[in-house]
Amino acid sequence: MKTALVFPGQGSQIVGMGRDLYQASSAARVIFEEADDTLGFALSELCFEGPEEKLTATENAQPAILTVSIALLVVLAMEARTTGIVSGGSSFVAGHSLGKFSALVSAKALDFASALKLVRRRGELMASADQGTMAAVIGLSDEMLEQVCHEASTDEEPVVIANYNAPGQLVISGATASVEKAVDLARARGAKRVLPLKVNAAFHSPLMREAASGLAEAASTVSIKNAQVPVVSNVTATPLKYAPRIRRELAVQVTAPVRWIASVQHMVASGVDTFVEVGPGRVLTGLIKRIAPEARLIHISSLQDIRAFVQKRREEEAKLTDKQEEEVIPSDE
Repeated sequence: MKTALVFPGQGSQIVGMGRDLYQASSAARVIFEEADDTLGFALSELCFEGPEEKLTATENAQPAILTVSIALLVVLAMEARTTGIVSGGSSFVAGHSLGKFSALVSAKALDFASALKLVRRRGELMASADQGTMAAVIGLSDEMLEQVCHEASTDEEPVVIANYNAPGQLVISGATASVEKAVDLARARGAKRVLPLKVNAAFHSPLMREAASGLAEAASTVSIKNAQVPVVSNVTATPLKYAPRIRRELAVQVTAPVRWIASVQHMVASGVDTFVEVGPGRVLTGLIKRIAPEARLIHISSLQDIRAFVQKRREEEAKLTDKQEEEVIPSDE
């Protein structure tokens, strides 16, 4: 069985996330306390108590999701040492947009404190952007929506596909007038639903160049190592291992589309048959189910999820051991 760990992006936050880990695990408390100390404010309290509108703010949501994801990963590693489902036992790690930073921490390419600082800065840069908008488009093919964006764009006011989330589930991003034109064209071409998103900027589009430049500057100040586990790139949907390429893509990712469909397909083509989503929410589990319906999907967002998963894996390992022992015992015939 080949396994990939996948980590969710912004939008997965929920008030109360991580509280059970903090209360039950000293290792998780260390993660939350490091986050508070590194950022200089009580991020842990924001995760546990809210208020929701403050937790949802981009500059807070991004480090909060990273922190909870890493706390889950640490507790999972401690409770599942015999299962192989930790970074060292995975064939790949991947994250959706923001989740890329959790994946890099998992793969030992970034230390947690450095990832926190970068993600906080990333959130600040994205929150300060004030150009453009985004919309989800349901029911059009990639090719059809790419053509729609081409027709709706101008050199000064582009609109592009920002998220290739799942077949027929895409997000467009760009200048407001061009997005509105693309929305009308998408409906005329047969889109089942078009949903304007409540965002203040055109994330993952060329309009985020200034934010990308700021993040590149921030990334230049932190230590990045070669990944111990291949990290599938959102930009190219191929594995990253070497530090210079990882550093470059941290900034490029802000303006480039999230190629989640191709990322999952690459992992499946490489033999991955089990995806473990580690983090709040279950967005990626739903997307992967549509991309690779034959894959085994496991979702871990709480201490209860971890313990249920570990117990199930131990039962599976025990059955496998019993079967192997039966096969080596000679028959009486």
